[in-house]
Amino acid sequence: DMWQLVQEGPEQRLNQTEFTQPALLTASVAVWRVWNQLQGQRPTLLAGHSLGEYTALVCAEAMAFTDAVKLVAERGRLMQLAVPENVGAMAAIIGLENEQVDEVCRLAMHDQVVTPANFNAHGQVVIAGNKEAVERAIGLAKQAGAKLAKLIPVSVPSHCPLMREAAQQLADTLKNITIASPKIPVLNNVDVRINTDSLAIKEALVQQLASPVQWVKTIEYMAAQGVQMIMECGPGKVLSGLNKRITAGLPTLALNNPTLIEEALAAL
Repeated sequence: DMWQLVQEGPEQRLNQTEFTQPALLTASVAVWRVWNQLQGQRPTLLAGHSLGEYTALVCAEAMAFTDAVKLVAERGRLMQLAVPENVGAMAAIIGLENEQVDEVCRLAMHDQVVTPANFNAHGQVVIAGNKEAVERAIGLAKQAGAKLAKLIPVSVPSHCPLMREAAQQLADTLKNITIASPKIPVLNNVDVRINTDSLAIKEALVQQLASPVQWVKTIEYMAAQGVQMIMECGPGKVLSGLNKRITAGLPTLALNNPTLIEEALAAL
């Protein structure tokens, strides 16, 4: 029971990625449905950060909600199985250029895996890989002048080569999922393209699992297309904070409570 899980927990179960992912998708789709019921303006483009790409495809009517819930639960299960507990890790690096983060990861590898996983904002990159390599990268990032370099409390190292096996298994699962051409264009995470073909959309979802999330390029693309306002449909406002650091002149309004939704409707 999704409502019981998010309201009553137990928190440890909710924090397991195979349950966290369906919960986040469900919460975000719920916000989208409220927006539409209140006759909110139809967006020009949709995009989602990591798991949010699945939500965007549901909102664009490319994927059935029930299929998406099952799919992301399986995605979470495959991700958890791909890397044993305490073998992988992720860390936030703030205050370095992308090239510096690349170099830090290269020097920290030592026959292990550590690579950029999320390009979240200018000077804000998340890295992922083997825990020892990530910890070495944290030390090197601090030496390079990072304002902040610390581990993130997550259960799996997403968007790095350690997820390749999970990605291959996800491809098999996707063969049984129907995906139609989106009714609203959706930007993917891998190469910030708008795919309309079912096979291309599925391939992008597979690649996404072991590739960096290109969020900076996503928001810059929206700005270049003349987008004037972004709405964040979800239980929090993390993306709103990131977007401010990417394009200061392109506001993002988080729709995570009734008051903010009313303010967003009024703003339009």
